Amino acid sequence: MHPHAGASLSRRRFLALSAAGAATGAAALSGCAMQVSGGVSGGGETVTLMVKPDDISPELVRQAQKDIGVKIVTVRYDITKLIGMMTNGAPPDLVRGVGATDAPYFAARDVMEDLDPYFARSNILRVDDLDPVNDLWRFDGRTQGMGPRYGMAKDFSQDSMFWYNTALFDKAGVDYPPETEPVTFEEWLENAKRLTRRKSGQTTVFGGSYNGVLTPNLLASLTAAAGGSLFSDDFSRVDFTTPEARKALNWYIEYGRARVGPSIIQPDPNTWDGPTFQANRMAMSNSGYWLGGLINADKKLAPLARLAPAPIFEGGQRVSPCQAGTGLWMPKKAKNKDAAWRVFEWFFGEGPAKARASSGWGIPTLKSLRPLMPAQEDYQKRVLKVQNAELKHFSVIAYTPYATADSLYALFNQEAPAAMNGRMSVDTLAGRLNSAMNEQLKRGKEQVG
Repeated sequence: MHPHAGASLSRRRFLALSAAGAATGAAALSGCAMQVSGGVSGGGETVTLMVKPDDISPELVRQAQKDIGVKIVTVRYDITKLIGMMTNGAPPDLVRGVGATDAPYFAARDVMEDLDPYFARSNILRVDDLDPVNDLWRFDGRTQGMGPRYGMAKDFSQDSMFWYNTALFDKAGVDYPPETEPVTFEEWLENAKRLTRRKSGQTTVFGGSYNGVLTPNLLASLTAAAGGSLFSDDFSRVDFTTPEARKALNWYIEYGRARVGPSIIQPDPNTWDGPTFQANRMAMSNSGYWLGGLINADKKLAPLARLAPAPIFEGGQRVSPCQAGTGLWMPKKAKNKDAAWRVFEWFFGEGPAKARASSGWGIPTLKSLRPLMPAQEDYQKRVLKVQNAELKHFSVIAYTPYATADSLYALFNQEAPAAMNGRMSVDTLAGRLNSAMNEQLKRGKEQVG
């Protein structure tokens, strides 16, 4: 799986499909000798972070200088720019990533620093304190969830869980879902149909949104819930024609056809569930605990909003995965690893981590920070009860290292609208997805080696 040590990184090969988000090859970037900070404060170093604007605020940048004496310089995240910087031997010191899908992709290309020695010496980020969600950032050269740690999630949700608005349920005469027992996906969709409201041909209330973080890992999660795996044992192929994957695909296409929620054929003008749910125009949203950060800030909505377990398929198994696990990783050729690790410790284990935990924007990824999760109000206590019960159903659903989620998402979006609009059967769609995605995965496997 890993390229041979010392091989050069080919910009042409790595960029060949990256603009479309496809899996592409890269050879090893040999790292310089590693020194571990052990939690000591910085000494005026500068650390470059490639992140999105919402990942770290200007206020936090200033706070880092004050707290640990490290100057943070941010560069806007861009996959093409990242690959160019790595090719030129001058990568950022830390890079944002989505653990559920990015970790196997970059680890397979041998461009990520193994962080196990750093964790072993840290007094702040102890391995025995790490929530299991951080296993999304592990990869043993073949399978996600095992092997070295290459990054860490800043917070997480079990993204198949869903919020619901009790006022809209009451108005439609629909019973609330049980607090700790899952409804079936079939029941969820029937409820969404009953909760949807239309006027003059326009949807005024979405009955439910169920799109996950990105469609490919949503479909992988749905297939797991049906009792199967979307990917082959070596992750080099997908197969939407297996009974389990076919069941998952059929359900999601039926969700689109029913027009009960946002989809590629019925986009939400707000582009994400938060504002629509907050405006009482969405009865259910599978945004997971993370959406609680928005809900807690709305004193009118918060008492009406409740969290429910991830649904199950009839005859399937109960799984409740994280489809994101967004965090940071360190490139092998980072120039200032010691200071970068100090920023890493501070961001994931000190002030910023404690603030995130108390805000409700996601579950903290250190178990020791869970007592900071909001539980002052009765409705917060109810949400926390549901979430704590759901934690035992978490599992890593391994993703392919041979293509990015964005690339497979683009292929899905090319084919699926015809099926959602009733112009193509689900069986035909399954065959077309197999053909298009497996060609993409084949190229990625050839380039990784």
